[in-house]
Amino acid sequence: MRQKIDEKIEELKEVVERIRIIYNPPREYFTIVLPVILALLLLLGAFFTGYTFQGTQKQQQGDDARQKQLKELIAQMDDSGGASSKNTTTSDTPPATPKMGLDEIMVFAVLIAITPYAIDITLQKRSTRRKEELYTEFLFKLSELMRGGLDPIKSVKELSKTDLGILTPHIRIASTSMVYGKSFEESMKSMAKSLHSELITRYTTLVIQASYSGGSVADLILKASEDMRSIISIEREKEGNLSQYVMIFYFAQGIIFFIIYTLSASLLPFISQLGATTIFGKNQIAGLDFSRGFFHMIMINSFFGGLIIGKISEGDAKFGLKHAVVLMAAGYIACAIFILPPPPAPIAQTTNISAISANALDGVVGLPYKDPIQFKLTDIEGNPINSTVVQFSIIPSGKVDPGSDTTDRNGIASVKATLGSDPGTYLVIARANGATSQVKIIATTG
Repeated sequence: MRQKIDEKIEELKEVVERIRIIYNPPREYFTIVLPVILALLLLLGAFFTGYTFQGTQKQQQGDDARQKQLKELIAQMDDSGGASSKNTTTSDTPPATPKMGLDEIMVFAVLIAITPYAIDITLQKRSTRRKEELYTEFLFKLSELMRGGLDPIKSVKELSKTDLGILTPHIRIASTSMVYGKSFEESMKSMAKSLHSELITRYTTLVIQASYSGGSVADLILKASEDMRSIISIEREKEGNLSQYVMIFYFAQGIIFFIIYTLSASLLPFISQLGATTIFGKNQIAGLDFSRGFFHMIMINSFFGGLIIGKISEGDAKFGLKHAVVLMAAGYIACAIFILPPPPAPIAQTTNISAISANALDGVVGLPYKDPIQFKLTDIEGNPINSTVVQFSIIPSGKVDPGSDTTDRNGIASVKATLGSDPGTYLVIARANGATSQVKIIATTG
């Protein structure tokens, strides 16, 4: 089994190598183009499957919602048949776990789009830094060989036989090109170009110029090696000094989240309650979804904060993408745990409620129904449950009296219903311990 897996891996490597040699696709195709396409496909798929953007305005439940609820209940009763509708019992459990918003899908899409490129440029920079360090060693050894009496071309050939880590294949290619007739200048420039480092290119040009100048070429190359090593050391020291600012940015992001969590958990619920009392106007504050707005703010701040970290610490915003990935991922997890409302957990139904009164009663608009409407509350084994509060409501309009009633020893609770002013179908709904039942009343004008 292990042998077969190894064979498959080798075949895959051969296919990848064949594609690289024949087509030579730029690595940006795999680190930028392909991830962006996948991110767009994710967004389009989410959009067409019903995901919507969750704004900071809470969904208002007005008359339209009540009419929709009425239609759904009537359709349910019609499907089940008139006789069975009399004792309809449904679980008043929370709805199925709601879909996450399109804004959350956008966070995943952004992470998919930028993570491969962030990883790639980070690895490239580390590789380039390692190549630059080894190049200083290459220049030092080149100067030592030239001090021993060898010319630059023979010195490069000798160095191609040594081990200089990831520089070794590049030096061997340069040595081979010299064997086949290319000049020292052409071979060294080609090698510098393949290493993708501005610093190496600059000092390679200096070495080439030194090889054509008079005087001690070996001393000039040695001086170039020392200068290059000094520049690398200065760059490393500068990044080390700036790393404290990176930690400050991360710490500041943590403080921002802590403040937002404190507001969400303590202050804003109190403000929302004040808004619900209409002290501040027409429930404008109560209608705002602060948690969703805070989530948007944290995600935006994480993305642009990461770019700022890269600009300050490494001189280019693109190197901040890795910080953006870390901050966005950590921010999303923290928001999912502490800020965004959790999905409601299902409640196991332990109570049944059924209508004792007949279904499809006849009533007159604007008037109370002549008889009390009764509901019976029982446990899952059919035993009556007494001393339990049953809540009543009527849709789409009208009123109930009382709004709640306590079951007697037979598990029965009663309510009187006054119909609304429009003819049509009304539902008197009873709720208790996670179960609901309803009675339909057909209202006419008399």
